[in-house]
Amino acid sequence: MLSALGHEARLAIYRLLTKAGAEGLAAGVIARTLNVLPNSLSANLNILSHAGLITSRREGRSIIYAADYDAMSGILGFLLEDCCDGAPEVCGPLSAALERATSCASACAPRPSRPS
Repeated sequence: MLSALGHEARLAIYRLLTKAGAEGLAAGVIARTLNVLPNSLSANLNILSHAGLITSRREGRSIIYAADYDAMSGILGFLLEDCCDGAPEVCGPLSAALERATSCASACAPRPSRPS
């Protein structure tokens, strides 16, 4: 997961998708928003998907991509547990940030539209 996010373009895609919320974005919207060529976008989305950071679904002729918030929480939890090694001076502020992000994920993310 960290390797997938270690690339500037993939990190930009992931940031965009996390801001889009559970509704996600169509590949074409991502490409236009980030001014990315379709073949580069496809390769980067594939890497993010294989890393387990994003999900995709088909809606008509479009493929909609969304951030996987459970995966994001998992990697943040791993980093807190493994890298901080329980050091309160390091983990305290990070744990508080993770708690805010976790509570915000459901409240801040736009809700998926209901079909008419």
